[in-house]
Amino acid sequence: MTLFAIVYCSPHLKAQEKQSINGYLVPMCIYNGDTIPSIQLPTVYIFKPLKFKNEKERQEYYRLVRNVKKVYPISREINQAIIETYEYLQTLPNEKARQKHIKRVEKGLKDQYTARMKKLSFTQGKLLIKLVDRQSNQTSYELVKAFMGPFKAGFYQTFAALFGASLKKEYDPQGEDKLTERVVLMVENGQI
Repeated sequence: MTLFAIVYCSPHLKAQEKQSINGYLVPMCIYNGDTIPSIQLPTVYIFKPLKFKNEKERQEYYRLVRNVKKVYPISREINQAIIETYEYLQTLPNEKARQKHIKRVEKGLKDQYTARMKKLSFTQGKLLIKLVDRQSNQTSYELVKAFMGPFKAGFYQTFAALFGASLKKEYDPQGEDKLTERVVLMVENGQI
């Protein structure tokens, strides 16, 4: 009889079941004997509202926002490709293998980005040069020189100069590019 009662009642016993709580698992810390949830909040940037002198200045700002939204993802992709290429080059045994890999990467990048680059305006192209510097902490000229040599770097710099651009242009978030930095930070955080 006892065996019958145990077998019959066991599905109805809930003392050993885990209770499900709707919510999130979060890290915790113990402070003075209390368990406190520890949640990492994202950085939120708060800027003073912009005051435009005229309609033209307002339009230029919104053009910058549009250009950053279009070009910033490309600069991040380029930076990731640079990092991956550099790390892989470190594993190659000799200079010949490195040069062969660089040619393969150059061809792949041209295939991947030529169509997208042709769709960029001149202003977007200049912005891309600066944002690549921002992402990698090296000018585009320095990157080309490091991977492809000084001759190709000089060639691309001369070609860019024909159109009024410069691969040696550095990103200056505290000076000339202060407004661009503001827009980039807001785009990164999904604020605009």
